[in-house]
Amino acid sequence: MDGGLLEPSLYSIKAIAILDNDGNRLLAKYYDETFPTAKDQKAFEKNLFNKTHRANAEIIMFEGLTCVYKSNVDLFFYVVGSSMENELILASVLNAFYDSISQILRKNVEKRALLDNLDAVFLAADELCDGGIVLEADSNAIVQKVAIRNEDIPLGEQTMAQITAKYSQQVSAATDRVLQSAKDQIKWSLLK
Repeated sequence: MDGGLLEPSLYSIKAIAILDNDGNRLLAKYYDETFPTAKDQKAFEKNLFNKTHRANAEIIMFEGLTCVYKSNVDLFFYVVGSSMENELILASVLNAFYDSISQILRKNVEKRALLDNLDAVFLAADELCDGGIVLEADSNAIVQKVAIRNEDIPLGEQTMAQITAKYSQQVSAATDRVLQSAKDQIKWSLLK
């Protein structure tokens, strides 16, 4: 067998990360032992950010790894694979991840919105890739799997904000019905 060819593998992703505009980690998932400790991971993320935050490219070979990235407002999205990995696969994973986050955050892709919906962002990352194997590359399918509906969550597990929002919607709907009924009664009394 030719020494230049590697065996095909489903394990194509080494890491997925989202960093803020200071290079701080908001989300990072590592799928192999390339960076075994949190200290190694943080150092890699800081070096990667320093190399890419001013660059105008989408792909970089860094520390023997292929890194594709995208930035938006105050966030940097990264997908990392081996040096032999197909860049198109990595770019496809990055685009699916970014697009699903964009849909989850309702096109408001910035740090504050991401932190407010961090649970859904982690679920999206888990639906996208598991153990370095790409599970899904369609952002719409990822968003459908991640979608959390308040009606499906038991009351004891809902946050106060969710309960308040649900109550406010119910009160608003009831108020609208009462106002419409009053308008109808006034209209009919004037027509008589």
